[in-house]
Amino acid sequence: MTAAAASDPPQNYLGGIALRLLAMLSLSVMFVLVKHISAAGIHLVESLFWRQALVLPLLAVWALAHGGLSMFATRRIGIHARRAMMGLTGMALNFGGMIFLPMAEATTINLSVPIICVFLAAALLGERVGWQRWAAVIVGFVGVLVVLNPTTLLLQGFEGDHGLGTLIALGGAVMTALITIQVRDLGRTESAMSIVFWFSLISMLPLGLALPFVMTPHSAGEWGLLIGLGLLGAVVQLSLTGALRLAPVSVVTPMDYSSLLWSIACGWWFFGTLPADTTWIGAPLIVASGLFIAWREHRLHIERQKDIAA
Repeated sequence: MTAAAASDPPQNYLGGIALRLLAMLSLSVMFVLVKHISAAGIHLVESLFWRQALVLPLLAVWALAHGGLSMFATRRIGIHARRAMMGLTGMALNFGGMIFLPMAEATTINLSVPIICVFLAAALLGERVGWQRWAAVIVGFVGVLVVLNPTTLLLQGFEGDHGLGTLIALGGAVMTALITIQVRDLGRTESAMSIVFWFSLISMLPLGLALPFVMTPHSAGEWGLLIGLGLLGAVVQLSLTGALRLAPVSVVTPMDYSSLLWSIACGWWFFGTLPADTTWIGAPLIVASGLFIAWREHRLHIERQKDIAA
């Protein structure tokens, strides 16, 4: 056994899956708070600030309990800065999509990220994509078109909350896919915890500069919402990181589709909304496409490992 292999964390597939499911539940509840915070008239910039602010002390506590702050050392600060700005933009778009759309619809659009990633990996990274994955991408793309209902959007335009929210949510999905490609590159040299730390720290700089211009006095209930937003954001980040330490990406990422179930339940319970008919039709196509892509990635990983071992 090599030294690198000896330092790898022990694998626990069930633990990784459980943490990923916890992250998806926490993410759905966090978006409930995002909608309530927006309804209270709190500026998006302030929501993003508190979403990031409470992550840093928890990361610091985690680091001190697992070897010290040196785990955040990096020689790629410029790449981290670019990832942070992309991440901040993506987070703002995802928050905006949730604010303007019913939760289930915004979540369904965001689930198209694996499909977009295949396009970007082929176009930007030159990755070879077989016909099976291209077929899955086409199925998923059809599902996205069904959910977006482009005929209605063309007739009504992108005016109003729904049209604007659809455009924002789609932009968020594209940005999240770009971030995934960026993180894949960072992951060659940086730990997941380091990536989260620098994202949180660097994004706090522009948010902190903008905060005095948008912050307003809050009631105790509004402070509770903002603190809850930050705490849930920390739970999401740490759960996602922990899941990837315990199990491979191809094992845990299919659990992301549970977020659709949670978003339907939360949308109905907290806001009395249910997905549109087109969402019920398009979502299964998107989920099936994403699950096949994850399965195919898993099979390719196994084949590559066999080739290395041989």
